[in-house]
Amino acid sequence: MRKIFFIATILLICGTISAQNTYQQSQFTGQFGSSASGVDSNLYDRNGNPIDTTSVIDASTIPIGLTSWKIDRLFGNRTEIPVDTLQHNFQNTNDTGGPTGHYTYLGNLGAPRIAHVFFDRKDPEQFFFLDPYDYTVVRPEDVVYTNTKSPFSNLTYYKQGGSKDGEERFKAYFAVNANKRLGFGFNIDYVYGRGKYMNQSTALFNGNLFAYYLGDKYNMHFSFMNDNLKVAENGGITDDRFITDPLGMAEGGKVYGNSEIPTNLSQVWNHNTGYHAFLTHRYNLGFYRENPDAKDTVNTEVFVPVTSFLHTVNVDINRRRYISYDEEQNQKYFQNNYLTDIQRDETEHLAVKNTIGISLREGFNKWAKAGLTAFMSHEYRRFTMTDTLAQTPGQRIPTDYVENTVSVGGQLIKEQGKTLHYDVMGEIALAGEDAGQFQIEGKGDLNFRLFSDTVRLEANAYIKNLNPTFYYRHFHSKHYWWDNNDLSKIMRTRIEGKLSIDHWKTQLKAGVENIKNYTYLDNTSVKYTETASDKEVVSYKNDVAVKQHTGNIQIFSATLNQDFQLGIFHLDNEVTYQKSSNQDVLPLPDLVLYHNFYLKFGLAKKVLQVELGTDVRYFTQYYAPDYAPAIGQFYLQNKETRFKLGGYPLLNAYVNIHLKRTRIFIAMYNLIQGQGEKSYFLAPHYPLNPRLLKFGLSWNFFD
Repeated sequence: MRKIFFIATILLICGTISAQNTYQQSQFTGQFGSSASGVDSNLYDRNGNPIDTTSVIDASTIPIGLTSWKIDRLFGNRTEIPVDTLQHNFQNTNDTGGPTGHYTYLGNLGAPRIAHVFFDRKDPEQFFFLDPYDYTVVRPEDVVYTNTKSPFSNLTYYKQGGSKDGEERFKAYFAVNANKRLGFGFNIDYVYGRGKYMNQSTALFNGNLFAYYLGDKYNMHFSFMNDNLKVAENGGITDDRFITDPLGMAEGGKVYGNSEIPTNLSQVWNHNTGYHAFLTHRYNLGFYRENPDAKDTVNTEVFVPVTSFLHTVNVDINRRRYISYDEEQNQKYFQNNYLTDIQRDETEHLAVKNTIGISLREGFNKWAKAGLTAFMSHEYRRFTMTDTLAQTPGQRIPTDYVENTVSVGGQLIKEQGKTLHYDVMGEIALAGEDAGQFQIEGKGDLNFRLFSDTVRLEANAYIKNLNPTFYYRHFHSKHYWWDNNDLSKIMRTRIEGKLSIDHWKTQLKAGVENIKNYTYLDNTSVKYTETASDKEVVSYKNDVAVKQHTGNIQIFSATLNQDFQLGIFHLDNEVTYQKSSNQDVLPLPDLVLYHNFYLKFGLAKKVLQVELGTDVRYFTQYYAPDYAPAIGQFYLQNKETRFKLGGYPLLNAYVNIHLKRTRIFIAMYNLIQGQGEKSYFLAPHYPLNPRLLKFGLSWNFFD
């Protein structure tokens, strides 16, 4: 808590100092020019409410404009995103299972997770230990850049429970402009989940600094990100009946409380740290022409880029530590114990990727209907792992693996206009570790009028032939050890379409994917028996191996979003149907449902906006992925002991309040927590949190 209050104090001081510069930003009182942001700004009053720019504004209501965007990792192209000031679904912004419950996770706030909706899963990163923490980890393409007419900051705080088993999250965002072209800011996200069950605490810190310059001829985006993720691993509870049949486990004696239920592991931690620097910039050649949208005599000309020379560099420094102090426990739980003389094993990762390119820009004359970019990339990767050779007692000689990859590619893109947009990109690795790897991706949208409404058709498709990431090929640790030099490249083909009709509040998307050489982590735990109290007890010692399915696996997925409204009554619905052709290798639930019923109304002359409702998450039973604590990854359940999870409705009730610049929610989580036969697990042996009350507060500062 002292860290949180210290960070909040620093932020408030920064906001106070920045507010002194508000009136120096008077040049921002008009719309941003296209050369500054490329998009129109949104206007808000000092309470954070949208204002009508066509009406007369008095001196006491100074409009405050915000434009936010993200960039792609390869070229730094910008995509506008909405400013985060909305009230709706605020209560779900701190849910590890996702805003609509698409993720399997280990119960605690910020715990590792994996999407059980397959089309939500991303390709694994080279340092895949951070992948299960995408709930908080920020990639270069996730950084939000903001162009603001006056300093903007946001403080958000979530709270549940007390000092022994509660959870807290503090988020802060700050953005300021030096002028209409240069801006910078930072973001902080701190998660602390003490855990309702033994040995499952999470402490996740993520922060990033960003800066940008949007000139006529020179553009630049920079970000620096830091991850510090420490998670206690308990290996799950020793017997699910502590949850499913608590009275039976008590045997007429004491009923175990959540914090008293024994777990398989103690004094075990995964600790990931990372530093990431990203810079993308370009120099534009072009000409000036008369600005047809000029509203004054100052911005009479606009710069039209014709050719751009671009450069992107991405540097990643990662380290993962697995810490375990109890060797007797290790011998009992794990099949293999390769490094018994040390209490921790480490692996490190360094990657430096440079991309250079030249781009012929879209729209500089009537014949240039699309932009064309050619590029070349080089990536240097170094991985360091523990080896079996002992240098001195308690120490090991590290082994370095160095990889280089050179690739070339091109992009054809059309972003201008209102009717048709498309983006096609292809890349192939010519030399190095990934030689022969290629990917071709395309997406597009078509917009047209139908019954006085706009209909939007979107499509995306790709063909990828990918080399398995390094840690599928090599991994050395205390309990798992492999060197797979014969893994084949993974061939993935997907096509997906989406139909959106905003007036009807309808969105339908469907797609199909084929995977050849699907690569995954398998549960190869070994069965053994031991005698306890003159009884033979059958157990399994934990082990993991990398497998490839050489055949083809098809996945079909379709999702319907349909919202209804009748006066103050609202019902939001999301239904996903998916099917895997091989449930043994790639198990998926057939149905994933989300429904949200709420009343939305205003009080005090509609200054106070209220949402009062309840939502439910549900997925059908399937062989949900297990979790391997010694590698921090999800893997298949053991085929001899596997069982299905799901069929349990996770029901929450909430009230959202929006007053001027402040958003507040109070929610009751897991209203019908499982009892008896109604077990509530998303992952095997990792129960969800019981019924509890949550609170959240978000405050925007526009000056």
